[in-house]
Amino acid sequence: MTADLAARIDSLDWPALLGRLEASGFATTGPLLTAAECAALAALYDAPAHFRSRVVMARHGFGQGEYRYFSYPLPAAIQTLRETIYPRLAPLANRWQQQMGRTEKFPAAHADYIADCHAAGQTRPTPLLLRYGPGDYNRLHQDLYGELVFPLQLTLLLSDPATFSGGDFVLVENKPRSQSRAEVVRLQQGEAVLFAVSQRPVAGPRGPYRVALRHGVSTLHGGRRHTLGIIFHDAG
Repeated sequence: MTADLAARIDSLDWPALLGRLEASGFATTGPLLTAAECAALAALYDAPAHFRSRVVMARHGFGQGEYRYFSYPLPAAIQTLRETIYPRLAPLANRWQQQMGRTEKFPAAHADYIADCHAAGQTRPTPLLLRYGPGDYNRLHQDLYGELVFPLQLTLLLSDPATFSGGDFVLVENKPRSQSRAEVVRLQQGEAVLFAVSQRPVAGPRGPYRVALRHGVSTLHGGRRHTLGIIFHDAG
């Protein structure tokens, strides 16, 4: 599966995806995983040995529902997603850093970036599996986890949209001195949305300026929804 998955990722129209990310702060990939692969990943939720922690969102004011953070070593498909997608995003991430006046540069290979995270004390893996049932939702938030933050991440829908209602992925952008703008992203099973973690540069008449983004999930009205989150930096 991992070699085939890497080939699928490589076959995406990356210039178009990166163009949409620059223009809008998010882009959808089309299906990357088959229904069987999605089901296999979702089934891992009930196998605690794969995870380092479980979070019940209501206990922390994050929303309602729950998620688990994977432990190392990551399942092969998740490792492949991280290692294969990161190099495609790193040049854009570095361009954003420069446009926002930041000095941190991201290496070309994900293994080298993870080594930087671990050297900085961010050693806990951040890929996570989320489970929502009726009435569950996820408040708007940013996945930061430490001083080192890769500015792009992805969420992949594992459930068939025909099996649940509500539960849409939501992005909200805040421009300086302007009202917020929301985007509702409806995914197919096995499809990913790439998006900015917290900030991105936008061209203005006096040069680039920063806009802030947060993401979340609207209330699920029925059924069950599993998603996979891939964050490229590790947690402190």
